[in-house]
Amino acid sequence: MAATISRGIKAPIIRENDDIAEIVVDSVLKAAKEDGFELQDRDVVAVTEAVVARAAGNYASTDDIAEDVKNKFGGECVGVIFPILSRNRFAICLRGIARGSKKVVLMLSYPSDEVGNHLISLDALDDSGINPYSDVLSLEKYRQAFGYPKHPFTGMDYVEYYKNLIEEEGAEAEVVFSNRAEAILNYTKNVLCCDIHTRERTQRRVKAAGGEKVLTLCEILNAPVNGSGYNAQYGLLGSNKATENTIKLFPDNAQEVAEKIQALLIEKTGKKVEAMVYGDGAFKDPVGKIWELADPIVAPGYTDGLNGLPNELKLKFLADNDFASLSGEALAEAIRERIKEKDADLKGKMVSEGTTPRRLTDLIGSLCDLTSGSGDKGTPIVLVQNYFKNYAD
Repeated sequence: MAATISRGIKAPIIRENDDIAEIVVDSVLKAAKEDGFELQDRDVVAVTEAVVARAAGNYASTDDIAEDVKNKFGGECVGVIFPILSRNRFAICLRGIARGSKKVVLMLSYPSDEVGNHLISLDALDDSGINPYSDVLSLEKYRQAFGYPKHPFTGMDYVEYYKNLIEEEGAEAEVVFSNRAEAILNYTKNVLCCDIHTRERTQRRVKAAGGEKVLTLCEILNAPVNGSGYNAQYGLLGSNKATENTIKLFPDNAQEVAEKIQALLIEKTGKKVEAMVYGDGAFKDPVGKIWELADPIVAPGYTDGLNGLPNELKLKFLADNDFASLSGEALAEAIRERIKEKDADLKGKMVSEGTTPRRLTDLIGSLCDLTSGSGDKGTPIVLVQNYFKNYAD
């Protein structure tokens, strides 16, 4: 009767230079022996990007960030636009950016950041009479309209927090609010686009409007600085705070790790288990409104069997329409037969309406992120079983 099972698996505390693939495989096999389950073909073994990067030693310091920013922007004034509101994700990056600049013009989107962290509520915005599509607010106008609101979960006033952080690093801070990327050019022509999933559009618009030096976070620490860690593809995107002065970068060896995990499991069990490295999943919190999604992609590395989208029939559609006259075992058998006969591509067909047309890596990665959590569960490894089985199997 059991269908999809997502099982968090404990691991040792991962340190730099550990063989992460060996640790993952050993932990999964120990869990299987202890809990009495067996691996099967097309099971999925996933490991969080955080421990992959930690094992690889992919770290950098705020001084490294500062030097790269100074080299690329000249150490003068830089516009920092559309960052997410996060002590863990962006604050330490901002500290390094400010250290490498004389002035930072921080332009925040409102009422929320890109991933759903709200500076202010929609109701407060409605009551203010301010038009978020056109109005550019100074810090003074923002305070007059909205006061000093705090994030409902963290209790932080991110406006004050980010401003103070910039000034602590010896840079002048000016905070403005706008949802139009081009508005930053009224303050400076040197712009660092700090949004994650919309970064290319933001960069394009700022350049088209006359920006001179316009970079994204992908272009900061996309190469080593003084022997630091780096990520050639994503730079600072996907980084996390490690200490007060260091960050852990997004792993650049995720594909290699996923493939090694699969190869080791085939060698040790004879089963072709899929493997992936996962980051932030995609799911919206109904209270805080945050979408997660603070990494540039959900799955930076995965084996070939995880390519593609689900191709599923909607069972309740079949039960309510095609087989409305059936019940009991006759209904179940009719549905099983229809599943066995389904087309290889159901895209656009009514019988698949309401299924989830997202990439398998995004779906499974989100499941893994929810399973492992981000706190003290101690389960950076997740085993997903029966995901590819259906009602007819």
